[in-house]
Amino acid sequence: MPVFLPLLDGNYNEDLLQALSRIGPVIVPPSYLPLPDIDVSRYILLDHAASGANLDTIIQYLDQGADKVIVPLAWAKEVVGIIPAERLIILLDVSNASAVSDSVRNGISGVLVKTPTLDTDFISSFTRFFAGAKIYILQTGSSTPPQSTIRDLRRAGTTLIIPSSALTLEATSTERINIADAFVAPLVSDRPDGLSPTVVTEEGKSLGLVYSSSLSVKESILTGKGVYQSRKHGLWRKGETSGATQTVFGIRVDCDLDALEFDVAQVGAGFCHLNRPSCFGETQGLYALQKTLQSRLDEAPEGSYTRRLFNDPNLLRAKIMEEAEELCDAQTQEEVAFEAADLIYFALTKCIANGVTISDIERSLDKKAKKITRRKGDAKPKWVENTQATASSSTQPPPRPAAPAVSDGPIRMRTYDLSTATPETRSQLLRRPVLKSDEMIAKVKPIVDDVRNRGDAALLELTAKFDRVQLDSTVIFPPFAPESMEVEESVRQAIDVAYANVEKFHAAQNEKTPLRVETMPGVVCSRFARPIARVGLYVPGGTAILPSTALMLGVPAQVAGCKEIVLATPPRPDGSISPEVMYVAHLVGASAILKAGGAQAVAALAYGTETVPKVDKIFGPGNQWVTAAKMLVQNDTDALVSIDMPAGPSEVLVVADSTCNPAFVAADLLSQAEHGVDSQVVLVTVNLSQEEIAAIEDEVDAQARALPRVEIMRQSLPKSLIVKTTSVEEAIQFSNDYAPEHLILHLLDAPGAVPLVQNAGSVFVGPYSPESCGDYASGTNHTLPTNGYARQFSGVNTQSFQKHITSQEVTADGLRVLGPVVVTLADCEGLGAHANAVRIRLSTLS
Repeated sequence: MPVFLPLLDGNYNEDLLQALSRIGPVIVPPSYLPLPDIDVSRYILLDHAASGANLDTIIQYLDQGADKVIVPLAWAKEVVGIIPAERLIILLDVSNASAVSDSVRNGISGVLVKTPTLDTDFISSFTRFFAGAKIYILQTGSSTPPQSTIRDLRRAGTTLIIPSSALTLEATSTERINIADAFVAPLVSDRPDGLSPTVVTEEGKSLGLVYSSSLSVKESILTGKGVYQSRKHGLWRKGETSGATQTVFGIRVDCDLDALEFDVAQVGAGFCHLNRPSCFGETQGLYALQKTLQSRLDEAPEGSYTRRLFNDPNLLRAKIMEEAEELCDAQTQEEVAFEAADLIYFALTKCIANGVTISDIERSLDKKAKKITRRKGDAKPKWVENTQATASSSTQPPPRPAAPAVSDGPIRMRTYDLSTATPETRSQLLRRPVLKSDEMIAKVKPIVDDVRNRGDAALLELTAKFDRVQLDSTVIFPPFAPESMEVEESVRQAIDVAYANVEKFHAAQNEKTPLRVETMPGVVCSRFARPIARVGLYVPGGTAILPSTALMLGVPAQVAGCKEIVLATPPRPDGSISPEVMYVAHLVGASAILKAGGAQAVAALAYGTETVPKVDKIFGPGNQWVTAAKMLVQNDTDALVSIDMPAGPSEVLVVADSTCNPAFVAADLLSQAEHGVDSQVVLVTVNLSQEEIAAIEDEVDAQARALPRVEIMRQSLPKSLIVKTTSVEEAIQFSNDYAPEHLILHLLDAPGAVPLVQNAGSVFVGPYSPESCGDYASGTNHTLPTNGYARQFSGVNTQSFQKHITSQEVTADGLRVLGPVVVTLADCEGLGAHANAVRIRLSTLS
């Protein structure tokens, strides 16, 4: 609430208006618009004399940035309920105050009352009648008000309106009052020295706490410079000797009239005597970024990335659009915050390049907030079309290729010392990104239901929508055309070697003979394996060709003896499947290939369509849409389908001691970090010095920069961890708690550490066992539990494609011994028929 309100009445100049802008709003009749180019808050006074004023005019003034409008009571019916109450003040003559209805009182934020006298009793009753509204008093025909009047009214919770003809920048006289004298009139202090505590801020951030006197406040108002009162040295003109001056934009009084706030622009080294921007420490967040970018604009060397951004508008435009898309695609809280930070960085770079500050942005936001007229808010057609072409909010977005690097800064992971970590910190280190399964399942359900209900028709439509491919049929049956399997000879040979190794390892897992145990004489129990008849194998597509996944899923299915192997994978733009995947499908004996991806492929496998065979179990990795669809169908009793395991982002945990090769360790970390921005990468060090850790970090940075997916790594690695431990036992214990998908051991005695491993998808032992070998061709399976599920799940193996059936054979002699035990237990449970089934047999043996 202002100390007083000036009313422009024709007798003012720009200097006076500039000084008034520092202490609050100004009441402006329309005839004085437009004002000089001075940033001053405006209350527009529309009295009966306002020519042509109507509701549209009022809205126009507010849309153009006026804080409030003041209208006669006679106009109340037209505006109350349409104009927001906080923007509306009613103009009253003292004689018609009783004519104000309850609806009007509830629809306004203030009352401007014209009165010939300042009767205290009347003003008090008036205030009670308009409880909750701000009261502004304009004394008609009055001479210059004394400071005591301003003080008494303001302390009573009302504000005096003073015509500009009664204000001056000169000394107060009987004709005019100095605006600074009017401002300080109601100030109070509980200090013996009479000073007012003063908070100094810049762009909303506190710079420090100082003190003000009436004299210093007056000088600041009149000069627009930061002037305060030193408790030791008297009047303190900020920067008079240091050069670190201040420009004052606004001075506000707190609600108790005993403290002040100065809004300033600091010039020079800073506000604090320690040459820092603030007495409360260094600037953080957006304002710190702004200062950094402003300094880079002036000082960034030629050839640096920041200089490129400032000098190349097309690059900056591309980065802003790229980051906006990534923010739109983000799902988890962590992802949204991470992508929003990137977008803000590039957007602020654009602003700084054009001389726009955060304060300018805030003023624009404030101005927009003042608008009464609102646009519908729909997106422009080109963006609506683009969004519909790529994805909708209820369907999966298409994969996006990696973009160029965004920064020249070093690529670093976050480091923690386990010996000093609190239990809360340790727990936090073990956490993965929150997977909002319920939200994703709700998004995929309409897709799954559509395929379930409409079969091939829905599948073809969804493939056209999401994969952007028009197909006549989504299924390929063998024999596959030879030309569809043509691959380079070197690739074919590599696939053949990998196939042989994977087949050998998984064949060894196959049970050769049934398990047979005689639990007591005459009682033989058995267990034997049978293949799951029909399995669906999901092989992701998108930016990568993944014949390795087709191998890892197809070979154990083939070895297990599954009768039907349906392989599902997204088609290429021309509607075909990559020849590498086709070749693997041929090797593993696939009975059908479904050319579809995402939730629609999972639904087709789960329920079957006119052409897609229904399966009994679905395997394979995929994005969150695929995972959510798998979780949905496995819980539908109508589908009667199971899945291999829940899936999350790819993971690696590397344990390294002083014998490690930093280049090897870095390469292992990067091989996982390139999968996606949400990849989980952890390095656990064993008694490594800071220099040894730095050597690994330097290798990570150098190798990443030379790799094609460096942009993905720039985002995944800063979210990744280095955890320092003091022993192999402590390191493996942390790994067991983390339960990684891939565990790599760079240790002096790596084989000796394997017995300590309790939870991991797959272990890579020693410096010459990179994860890549297991991913492609060593023989083990690379479809592994993620997100900590290695505590409960195994990786895909031959037995994943089998179920086990038990049998028992009891002889007559065996029943004589076992039968009484069964009868006793059945009777104990009250299941007479169970007991009878034994008794009736025992009766024939007696």
